[in-house]
Amino acid sequence: MGVWVNQIDSASAFTADDAVLVLEDGQVYVGEPYGARGETRGEIVFSTAMTGYQETLTDPSYDRQIVVQTFPHIGDTGVNDEDPESSRIWVAGYVVRDPSPTVSNWRADGTLDNALVADGIVGISHIDTRRLVRHLRDAGVMRAGIFSGDALVDADGEPRTIESLLADVRATPQMKGMSLYDEVSTDEAYVIEPTGEFEGREPVATVAAIDLGIKAMTPHRMAERGCRVHVLPSTTTFEQIEALNPDGVFFSNGPGDPEQADQMVALLRRVLDAGYPFFGICFGNQLLGRALGFGTYKLKFGHRGVNQPVKDVTTGKVEVTAHNHGFAVDAPIGQTVDAPFDDGRYGKVFVSHVDLNDDVVEGLQCVDIPAFSVQYHPEAAAGPHDAAYLFDRFVAMMNDANAKNAKEESTNAQA
Repeated sequence: MGVWVNQIDSASAFTADDAVLVLEDGQVYVGEPYGARGETRGEIVFSTAMTGYQETLTDPSYDRQIVVQTFPHIGDTGVNDEDPESSRIWVAGYVVRDPSPTVSNWRADGTLDNALVADGIVGISHIDTRRLVRHLRDAGVMRAGIFSGDALVDADGEPRTIESLLADVRATPQMKGMSLYDEVSTDEAYVIEPTGEFEGREPVATVAAIDLGIKAMTPHRMAERGCRVHVLPSTTTFEQIEALNPDGVFFSNGPGDPEQADQMVALLRRVLDAGYPFFGICFGNQLLGRALGFGTYKLKFGHRGVNQPVKDVTTGKVEVTAHNHGFAVDAPIGQTVDAPFDDGRYGKVFVSHVDLNDDVVEGLQCVDIPAFSVQYHPEAAAGPHDAAYLFDRFVAMMNDANAKNAKEESTNAQA
């Protein structure tokens, strides 16, 4: 097991063969390199998931974040070509206690260590992750850096001091105030056609999905319910959405501070004004909150993992859910209120889902317009699947809107 040293300890506490994790408050952990050697910096966060590390690593919402796995043994099942949620690993760095020395799974195509090296992801292993996570839970997430190999040597070939490493960490931008969704969005639009029993048939509905860091499983969940999904770049205009004549509009998960997404909030308000049924996940939930006139704020250490209990207040059902968010919507729980924006322009709204650990807002439901969102990940790669019903709810909302429009057109024609 690696060691923890104080900021004032000398550089001799580590060698060029080690990896060093430095937190912005001065805590230092010395362990072994894992994945690529070099230097990486970002906001350090922890995930409580016991499985699904490949889905975590490839989730674009982790852009610019160093992820600590609370589960001690990582890499047992290797990696494969089927489970990634995007085309690359997005985490800024990776922290584990005991990486598996062997791979034992019939689906594995390679090792996690090799996958990290291939994507240039700098990591550290064999440190006391339990101590680290307890510290982050108490102090809150913060900036950090992982240094190994040549990154531990200065221009003169001498070992770098902890003070110099700490200065690099403190020069790293804060996550609050950072806009990242353009960085992770697709460059080109693409289409996911209906799958399963709906394959080859006319779509049940057409969805315009704005990619703000979308996970691959999300449009798949819609496609397996008969939807044709147009996945669109974050630069998409309202006119381009309108040209698709969609039955509904979806805003995905994604990284960064929702307060730095005024362009997306303005786009969403045009979507709501046009009457399109809307569904948002994670970052999309925060954007709906802002579009309705609520504020957002940064959580102390966020929710990340696949074991978060959430109550759907519309049914009383408690779900075990997958989370990855460091920001949340500031809206009143337990009451239906007028949406604050523009003197209640969007009618009434209520908090539809609540985290049972800390009462964080986990969903919004509009009463007078067809719009709802959740803060967590119902596509649930790599599980659990308690919240899959939300995709059914979205399809039903689009069908209801189409039936209503057809009835109005028939009435107008008869008149």
